[in-house]
Amino acid sequence: MARFNRKEHTRIKFLPTIASTALLPTRAEITAGTDYTDQIAAVDGWSIENQPIETPDMGSTFVSKIGGDDSASDSSLTFYEDVTADDIETDLAKGTDGYIAIFSKGDVAAAKGLDVFPVTVVSNTKGYSTDNEAAKITVQFTVTDRPAMNQTVPAMT
Repeated sequence: MARFNRKEHTRIKFLPTIASTALLPTRAEITAGTDYTDQIAAVDGWSIENQPIETPDMGSTFVSKIGGDDSASDSSLTFYEDVTADDIETDLAKGTDGYIAIFSKGDVAAAKGLDVFPVTVVSNTKGYSTDNEAAKITVQFTVTDRPAMNQTVPAMT
């Protein structure tokens, strides 16, 4: 098993459109997206959670469970703020729809690990602090439909 550090391999991109109902972007759709990887200070969420259903019965004091509804965790990306450019503020403004594509093993053709989340931006907020730290903006997303997980990265063209 070859272990690796996500910070050197994982790429995170915002894609404005994906035509496929299976949420598998084409190489052209990936190229048309914006790679925000080098601007990201923190990543939160971006996973599927299940709400198990308890199924107690009279025959046992043990309460078993079955799988219930799936939902996406609360998800956000925290970016470093640029002192002159306002790309994050405008490109990811509240109400923006699109797709967050997370290439967990890099944007490498035929690699597994491409997760695609259909999203809407629900907040875009600057953080204010007197601490000795870089200025940041947190963008919170709602995941609007079931994401496509562990897809194969399309070939480079």
